[in-house]
Amino acid sequence: MFTQLALLNLISAVAAHGTVSGIIADGVYYQGYNPSYQYMNPLPILVAWSTPQDLDNGFVPPSSYGNADIICHKGATPGQTTARVKAGGKVQLNWTPWPVSHKGPMIDYLAKCNGPCQSVDKTTLKWFKIDAVGLINPTSITSGYWGSDVMIANNNTWTVVIPPTIAQGNYVLRHETIALHAAQSTNGAQNYAFCINLAITSSGTDNPAGVLGTSLYKNTDPGIVYDVYKSPLDTYTIPGPALYTGAKTITQTYPAVPTASSTGYPNLRKVKKWDA
Repeated sequence: MFTQLALLNLISAVAAHGTVSGIIADGVYYQGYNPSYQYMNPLPILVAWSTPQDLDNGFVPPSSYGNADIICHKGATPGQTTARVKAGGKVQLNWTPWPVSHKGPMIDYLAKCNGPCQSVDKTTLKWFKIDAVGLINPTSITSGYWGSDVMIANNNTWTVVIPPTIAQGNYVLRHETIALHAAQSTNGAQNYAFCINLAITSSGTDNPAGVLGTSLYKNTDPGIVYDVYKSPLDTYTIPGPALYTGAKTITQTYPAVPTASSTGYPNLRKVKKWDA
């Protein structure tokens, strides 16, 4: 007979879209959140924010952009520890296998907690964009080559650089992809956002202005309503606020094996550059 935990895992596998299953910050591996963890006793202590309502590995629709679920996903609550990373260092986000059909941008934001992120009120966090990759090549493959295709090609992994100029402190990293396969109609886009607590060491002094999570997007934004089946494809505008001027977007590579882990090593490929 199935246990409740085993049944939940089976349902998630069958109905899955995707989620961040692991994080590597400055070479150290941290486990991501899985909704099955809510049935564990004791609960695991994670850097990732908990999303127990995300039982289907699903998404937040544009109709919820004014609702707190858009900030870090459905019913998200803060992670109870932090990952340490240096400004200028890299954070790698390991996704569960992502559907090729779910094309769209990869976007990363930071928000300063001004105190411990473990107890922060997510509705007060102000987000500034540090990374954004949208439509790379409109003609190389069917429906174009996107940031999400790069993530898939890199063993379902995305790497973001922490800007070297930001001030030291406790931050939340908001990592997101927006699937556009149904976005030709209003309310058809699918937002998959996940949050991680970071303790950033830095000699920088920048404290970029940010935007509340419930003000990041409108359901009529050109990067939210978009037809990926149109030929030729229209120019794509990445939604949300402008990229922070100190942001460092890099060419993605397969991540190297992490140097330390408290829960085991992720299954990673050898380093290899991608080409659009």
